Amino acid sequence: MAITYRGERFAGYNKPKRTPSKSKKFAVLAKQGDTIKLIRFGDPNMKIKKNQPNRRKSFRARHKCDTNPPSKLTARYWSCKKW
Repeated sequence: MAITYRGERFAGYNKPKRTPSKSKKFAVLAKQGDTIKLIRFGDPNMKIKKNQPNRRKSFRARHKCDTNPPSKLTARYWSCKKW
């Protein structure tokens, strides 16, 4: 079930994909209820390094991934999900 949204193809709703030629590293067509939103997130010039426990812990604390869960329609939600 491929979806075309504003000239860009997605595998489906809520499935992030890499965007090498855009200003952000990832894009996702987020759907929550009847609301659909294109969300871009991540710095294309930085490595994620999520396999290093101290970096992962700092990132998740800095973005409040566990204490204040964000809406699915925000870049913060998708960044936390990647980590």
